[in-house]
Amino acid sequence: MLYSVPKLWTETVETHRREVREAILDATGELVLSRGLLAVSMSDIAEATGIGRATLYKYFPDVEAILNAWHQRQVESHLGELADIRDGVGDPAARLRAVLRTYALICRKRRRHGGDELAAVLHRSPRARKLRRQLLDLISGMVAEAAEAGVVRRDLSADEMAGYCVHALGAAGDSASSAAVDRLVEVVWAGMTSTNSDTRNSAAGTASKGIRHHRGRE
Repeated sequence: MLYSVPKLWTETVETHRREVREAILDATGELVLSRGLLAVSMSDIAEATGIGRATLYKYFPDVEAILNAWHQRQVESHLGELADIRDGVGDPAARLRAVLRTYALICRKRRRHGGDELAAVLHRSPRARKLRRQLLDLISGMVAEAAEAGVVRRDLSADEMAGYCVHALGAAGDSASSAAVDRLVEVVWAGMTSTNSDTRNSAAGTASKGIRHHRGRE
């Protein structure tokens, strides 16, 4: 005769497993931030989590698997934060600028906490590539909406603009302050809202000043 496991018991076990898994990821994150990516072992993680190594191996086969899971959780949290801004109130320009600034601040925090080193190690993961694609798609959709509203330039595709934003705002990792991040966002925004005619007019103005300056010296 077969007996089914009571639903309450099953849910309790699953909840416990989720809690232990989250505790493992939390402990791993703290160890990476305090010791560095390459100085973390399975023994360290087990000790920091308060579980035995045998128990840890029931959840993850090695340190890289834990780091992948931890990094994935971080990125998914950031994507959720950006999606909340995208879905919030405000006109397309305001929401897009808010998303760009938040992403820049995330980049700065990630670099300060050693996240770039981790991202470089794990970037080959299919899941990491998928999450990056989700980030680009989120920004691309917002750029398309802003372009439709006549806010940003339309001579580049939304995908090209999204790639430009992600790469340019990655420099926020070197920013010394949030004010520096704001200045970087303004530079990126200026590039997004400039047009070919703006560029031609600026170049023409510069050339005209040069000619006048040269004639004044003759």
